[in-house]
Amino acid sequence: MIHPSLIKKQRMLMVILTALIIVTVLVSMGLGYSSVSYNRIIPTLFGNGTFKEEFVLFSIRLPRIIITLLAGMALALSGAILQGITRNDLADPGIIGINAGAGVAVAVFFLFFPIEAGSFVYFLPLAAFLGAFLTACLIYIFSYQKKVGIQPTRLVLVGVGFSMALSGAMIVLISSAEREKVDFIAKWLAGNIWGTDWPFILAILPWLIVLVPFTLYKSNRLNLLGLSEPVSIGVGLAIEKERIVLLVTAVALAASAVSVTGGIAFIGLMAPHLAKSLIGPRNQLFLPLALLLGGWLLLFADTIGRNVLEPDGVPAGIMAALIGAPYFIYLLLKKV
Repeated sequence: MIHPSLIKKQRMLMVILTALIIVTVLVSMGLGYSSVSYNRIIPTLFGNGTFKEEFVLFSIRLPRIIITLLAGMALALSGAILQGITRNDLADPGIIGINAGAGVAVAVFFLFFPIEAGSFVYFLPLAAFLGAFLTACLIYIFSYQKKVGIQPTRLVLVGVGFSMALSGAMIVLISSAEREKVDFIAKWLAGNIWGTDWPFILAILPWLIVLVPFTLYKSNRLNLLGLSEPVSIGVGLAIEKERIVLLVTAVALAASAVSVTGGIAFIGLMAPHLAKSLIGPRNQLFLPLALLLGGWLLLFADTIGRNVLEPDGVPAGIMAALIGAPYFIYLLLKKV
């Protein structure tokens, strides 16, 4: 039973975060290499703008904003699941190598499997998922010890090792590729939001429509997995089965996000921690907040990044790392 005061607090925080997202969206729509006057945004959204204003908003800004929001939400939820099933506060799909696995799969798919442009965007999340899933399985196998199960520190170290190895594999893959393809993969590695057209939204949205409600449905299982294994077993939880199901869910969320945004880390680390600090560790309460925080953090990072240096700006992945790396070091020192 959740106390009514906590539910009230959660709803209030969700309203505040939603308002913060709306404000950031409006600011983001007006800023950029081709600026749109803020007093013209609302009329343009309702079809009363000039050709230039409608082109900038509907063809450039809005798709990028929506993609960034959706990807941030997916990464935040993925990080929250990983932290729950491993009981490791440092788990994040970017830090422990899952994003790197998705990246190698995307690179292989892009370099060696020529597919029509119309179908490419829809196959990309699937390719990323396969690479990320294989990587997650290997990390899990190498981190698991029969007598003690998953040890948090061991999982992080194994994940970092896989991330480094896969980064090396990526360099080998692109060393003999064509210049245009190398440029694309380099942008992907930097976390540049490259999927900025409406079809990319259609590619990522079905994954979130299925996986977000499923994760919220499993929130009580995540609460139990956060307890010690004897307690979880004592209440009748099939630990390994639930871990595998939730691990696949986390991998699918991360893969769907990074397939269209590139290699972005730390969003999945920061958003769950900030949500827990606001409302507490109960998954039913903090997961919805983590979703909103993840979307806002990535949108904020991208908005700042693309306006720091014109015309190309700084990739959102680099901005997220600048914000998240000190936080990661703080958490690491706190655990030690």
